[in-house]
Amino acid sequence: MKVLHALCIFLTAMTLGLTSEAQTITVDQYVATYKNLAIAEMQRTGVPASITLAQGILETEGGNSDLLKASNNHFGIKCKASWTGATVFHDDDASGECFRKYNTAEDSYKDHSDFLKNQDRYSYLFQLDPLDYKGWAYGLRKCGYATNPKYAQILIQYIEQYHLQDYSMIAMGKMKDTATTIYVQTPTAGQPAPQATVTATAYVAPAAVHYPQGEFKINDTKVVYALAGTSLLAMADQYHISLSNLVDFNDLSNDNELTKDQLVYLQRKRKTGEKPMHMVASGETLYDIAQTEGIRLASLLELNQLEMTMQPAIGESLYLQHKAPGRPKLATSPATPTVAFGSN
Repeated sequence: MKVLHALCIFLTAMTLGLTSEAQTITVDQYVATYKNLAIAEMQRTGVPASITLAQGILETEGGNSDLLKASNNHFGIKCKASWTGATVFHDDDASGECFRKYNTAEDSYKDHSDFLKNQDRYSYLFQLDPLDYKGWAYGLRKCGYATNPKYAQILIQYIEQYHLQDYSMIAMGKMKDTATTIYVQTPTAGQPAPQATVTATAYVAPAAVHYPQGEFKINDTKVVYALAGTSLLAMADQYHISLSNLVDFNDLSNDNELTKDQLVYLQRKRKTGEKPMHMVASGETLYDIAQTEGIRLASLLELNQLEMTMQPAIGESLYLQHKAPGRPKLATSPATPTVAFGSN
């Protein structure tokens, strides 16, 4: 009996040791490692960081799946006919299915965002509020991203359990990432797994932007940064543009000298922005935002159901690529318009 008891203890220790070795990373560690990629991808494409991280947790088994270790594939994206990169074979819905292989995690995160952004079947998701993680979760399941009937519920559970919505808020400028990640030593058998401590604070205004000298581009549109007192007539002559066009391109009400330092576009601005959203900062008017993002003022108003006399509240999200689901909250005092519309 003593020999049998000792054997049982040995086998139990071996099992615990194997389990500990296999579980090389916790979910909190996974999130802390890849949150910045998710935030950057949300800012680049509009895919919510909360959704990206939740999918990553699920598809990689919290960063420990065999597929991840073999391929850097964080989202279980299969080869498909269009894939020309490296591949690996892995058992999933069927035996030996073809999966995409990436050189880095960043490549996987970018491909995941592009996979959703560039396929028509997912297009309606980008019309949802980016903070509507439940709508996104159920939408992914409805669009056929995964076969698991509980896929949406699992994503929602992860988002709420690990506070992944914070990272969408950070990406949109509504929270500041002041995370301090503290890991305890690898636990011995019977002790809890390492935990990460993550804290975040409320909305913080973005840092001032320093524009380059001379001609450059915003939203693929030629622009210069000019100082207060600059003559529009002189600028029009310098860049070989008619004065009326220069005024029109910049939604200005007159052709006098500039009354403040500002961006001046040398081409007509676009009807949509380069990124999905803009967070309203302290002191920003709708005109300022239109100039900052290289989008026509009339388009900005139309997309966000606003009028020229309205002033969105600080921290509100303005849509730059799709029509907003509703008008943003307004500041208590309306803005005084200082510019007129150019033609569309």
